[in-house]
Amino acid sequence: MAKAIMVQGTTSNAGKSFVVAGLCRIFKQDGYRVVPFKSQNMALNSFITRDGLEMGRAQVMQAEAAGVEPDVRMNPILLKPTSDMGSQVIVNGEVRGNLSARDYYKQKTALIPDIMKAYDSLASENDIIVIEGAGSPAEINLKQQDIVNMGMAKMAKAPVLLVGDIDRGGVFAALAGTMMLLEDDEKAMVKGTVINKFRGDVSILEPGLRMLEDLVHVPTVGVVPYLYLDLDDEDSLTDRFTRKNQKAAVDIAVIRLPRISNFTDFNPLEYLDGVSLRYVGSVSDLGDPDLIILPGTKNTMGDLEFLRQSGLEARILQHAAKGRPVIGICGGYQMLGLSLSDPHGVEHGGQMAGLGLLPFSTVFAENKTRTRVTGQVPEVGGIFAGISGLTYEGYEIHMGVTDAEGMVVNHGNVYGTYLHGFFDREEITKAVAEALFAAKGLDASEIRAFDIAAYKEEQYDKLADALRASLDMEKIYQILNEGVQA
Repeated sequence: MAKAIMVQGTTSNAGKSFVVAGLCRIFKQDGYRVVPFKSQNMALNSFITRDGLEMGRAQVMQAEAAGVEPDVRMNPILLKPTSDMGSQVIVNGEVRGNLSARDYYKQKTALIPDIMKAYDSLASENDIIVIEGAGSPAEINLKQQDIVNMGMAKMAKAPVLLVGDIDRGGVFAALAGTMMLLEDDEKAMVKGTVINKFRGDVSILEPGLRMLEDLVHVPTVGVVPYLYLDLDDEDSLTDRFTRKNQKAAVDIAVIRLPRISNFTDFNPLEYLDGVSLRYVGSVSDLGDPDLIILPGTKNTMGDLEFLRQSGLEARILQHAAKGRPVIGICGGYQMLGLSLSDPHGVEHGGQMAGLGLLPFSTVFAENKTRTRVTGQVPEVGGIFAGISGLTYEGYEIHMGVTDAEGMVVNHGNVYGTYLHGFFDREEITKAVAEALFAAKGLDASEIRAFDIAAYKEEQYDKLADALRASLDMEKIYQILNEGVQA
């Protein structure tokens, strides 16, 4: 059976996901069979495995770091928020239904058998499991029903590393306060603390580290510097949404919908020379981009209302009327049609008109489409005619059924597809960029296809190198091997 180590944090965005990914990479480099695990994830960035099951993208990123195929067992429970008060509940890759936060809280301990079946199955096939917690283990109003922090650590008998984010300030108070709010048996499971996102001279921090150890009676196993790496983010916390990109020859605007999902679809476009990609949530920020992209969303009709109320719909229609290109992905694709209907109340209920830029309608079904697909782009016209015949690979995740034929459809310079991962193909991304350059009379000959897979591997290796240099890996291996008292 696999040995386990768990990474918990004093808060959301403390860096747990990246520490888990880095440890997975280190253990892989050291010759172990290692996998990530997170019992419950709340995210709108999801992924479809090769067997058609849905899981959170954070564990996909960590699986890539571990050098293994993403497996739904790594994330047995996925919550996809549909509103501020409720989520779609996905268990072992299958939709169980929509629940309010209160109803889910009452029922979640009933999912422990599903969690442990997935965990034990992974443990029987691997040497090490690196478990990620969620939020903070010191949420005293949630601790009795916990299945993702100390509750999971106890079930897996996993020693815990507690990570604090010094960049936001108050890291010593956060670490000491978290330990103070833990029960005695929970404190005994914490075997090390980690200071994350440090900028400056570590020697100045040393006195504080010793005082912290005296306060919490747990060793500090490392101070990780603020790392400028490009890895997939948790969707609600990414800085991509607020990043101010430098101006470039070609300007692409992705509409930042309130319930935007799978924004990682567009990361490959950021890596192209001469291309700036921005996330835009208001009319005042839209400007006059060369391409507007409508991304996926967990609530298509609700986010279409946002477009109307914010004035962005009118600006998108004006953009398209000038013959400027628009691309819709998944929910954004559905918005571009003539109408949307939700007779079963799957997302929003009722019926509403779409943007009317593509000649089809969408009806939301009770069953979700989840599939991986490969093929060739059908013949399309307009500015992006050059993608015709190129090979695509990706996955579909959607509730709606759209009466349109072909994986990619277009009407003039408006395009739509259900395919997530469409831009991961170097040839497609390059062809889209070349078309945008040509439309502005610019030389596109210097655009190079970008190898996203090789780039990710380089980033994971850099992450592992940084953690090896800043963590006491000998101590971490000791913690892993000693485990906790049963």
